[in-house]
Amino acid sequence: MRVFVTGASGFVGSAVVRELLGAGHEVVGMARSEESAASLKEAGAEVHRGTLDDLDSLRAGAAASEGVIHTAYVHDFRDMAEAARTDRRAVETMGEALAGSGRPLLICSGTAFSPGVLATEDNPGDPSRSHMYRLASETAVMRLAERGVRASVVRLPPSVHGQGDHGFVPRLIDIARAKGVSAYPADGTNRWAAAHRFDVARLFRLALESAPPGTRLHAVAEQGVPVREIAEAIGRGLGVPVTSVPAEETQDHFGWLGNFFALDLPASSAVTREGLGWEPVETGLLADLGAGYYFASAADGDTTAP
Repeated sequence: MRVFVTGASGFVGSAVVRELLGAGHEVVGMARSEESAASLKEAGAEVHRGTLDDLDSLRAGAAASEGVIHTAYVHDFRDMAEAARTDRRAVETMGEALAGSGRPLLICSGTAFSPGVLATEDNPGDPSRSHMYRLASETAVMRLAERGVRASVVRLPPSVHGQGDHGFVPRLIDIARAKGVSAYPADGTNRWAAAHRFDVARLFRLALESAPPGTRLHAVAEQGVPVREIAEAIGRGLGVPVTSVPAEETQDHFGWLGNFFALDLPASSAVTREGLGWEPVETGLLADLGAGYYFASAADGDTTAP
């Protein structure tokens, strides 16, 4: 299958490209820079130049493909609402190009939509909640599924880990290094779901090949890792003390990440595993943190968003 992949040089997208090529698919990856284009060529993919706000480029890439995997996102925490609007427009544009064709369109979303409650695939979430911006793209996908597009959603857990990670966990490492202590909020019993990026990439491939239209899938390998254990692994990696931070002080200690780190965000992938036969096989989050490269990467200052 000839697959158009957005975000193809990013942390998740590059793993998806590798997985697709390894399974015999052709990949056309969208690149917004010369550096991204070079990495795609080196991986064995074709290059399609464009950005998420270049709707003509997105439309052309989708129309010339036999399927689309959309992993790109504008990770601008200063204006998350606008980032979500950009994503929804991109999804709708590519979906229009596929309408009536029966071709697959997969997009990324997240499992962090029901704090304190186990997130499941059959829960559509509540897009009216102020912080659930990305659910608007999920809604767009469900509409496309009714218009002859084999459209589905792959929800990612709070931690998608592996070598090259530049998401939330590396930011926690940076904070611990700067403050000389690895902290966790309150008693640290709240949980984050997690998955290795290569397991996530395999789920994208399986969904591309066989997911029914209108499917919500959870790329969750570990249902919930207690954040205290994450902090302890970071403390071991940096050789710094581990301590609790009172709930009311989490934002002062962790900055913009504080409120999110304090949430309980477990998620299930039972429906996904049963429906697609997906079984995670890669290293878990805590073992990955024990491998050492997370701390070498953080020391080099690699915290760029995908």
